Amino acid sequence: MGFFDKLLSLFGISGKKVNVLVVGLDNSGKTTIIERLKPRPQQAAEVAPTVGFTVDEVEKGALTFTVFDMSGAGRYRTLWEQYYREADAVVFVVDSADKLRMVVARDEMEHMLTHANMRKVPILYFANKKDLPVAMPPVEIAQALGLDDIKDRPWQIVPSNGLTGEGVDKGIDWLAERLS
Repeated sequence: MGFFDKLLSLFGISGKKVNVLVVGLDNSGKTTIIERLKPRPQQAAEVAPTVGFTVDEVEKGALTFTVFDMSGAGRYRTLWEQYYREADAVVFVVDSADKLRMVVARDEMEHMLTHANMRKVPILYFANKKDLPVAMPPVEIAQALGLDDIKDRPWQIVPSNGLTGEGVDKGIDWLAERLS
């Protein structure tokens, strides 16, 4: 904690800390999106697939996000539920060009939403890789995932490009509003 952080906390102005669970199938771009949330000098030049999970802290306005980047590989998806109880929000990243696995993404999402430990937290869906020629538009992804059936919590779908950062700030701004 820096000097100014300590000073602000003395006056009760310190940032609120929130736990954000970032999930989605493997190769959807979860880690790349998290890298775009970091200040430019701290961003990794290359991103490797996440094995298990990683934890990062990023700041957005008055919020400090503790981000749990969960692997989307099939054998690691059971780890997600270990973090449901502590999550203040969920970011679900979907590869909008992967039409074949949209059903798998929906199954994983439905399993997550009905899990006993998952609280009624806001969910941000990133329709990632929007720049690819075969990318589905967000409306089509929302239909494929059945997002209109989610009535018990706030959700938003935002088209994004994790490589350029396009759409990432817009989505995180929406999430920050829900968590403030």
